[in-house]
Amino acid sequence: MLYTNLKHIENAAEYSQIISENENVIIICGRMGPMCVPVYRIAEELEKEYAHVKFFDMEFDNPESQVIRTLPEVSGFMGIPFTIYYKNGQVVKATTSIQSKAQITAILDQEFAATVNV
Repeated sequence: MLYTNLKHIENAAEYSQIISENENVIIICGRMGPMCVPVYRIAEELEKEYAHVKFFDMEFDNPESQVIRTLPEVSGFMGIPFTIYYKNGQVVKATTSIQSKAQITAILDQEFAATVNV
């Protein structure tokens, strides 16, 4: 179990539903380890600033997380967490290991730029 304040994905069916029903999604797949916890904390902070993005976590050791662990975008990854960014159900970016707030924010701004109707 992941002890974060993010919404948890428990199984592959829930994962599929989330990425199909939401335009902008970030899923952090990891453990409660030293490389993962900082990424969860940053996501918890950014969730308030990026209301147009849905933030989730998924436990890396859960057999159901194979839906993330087998993505072609993560095939060469050597560390966790796997942080996957989805736009309209498609992977638009994937990162591995610890990331800084600036790195995550840059990806969110590039991939999920909020559009303002004028």
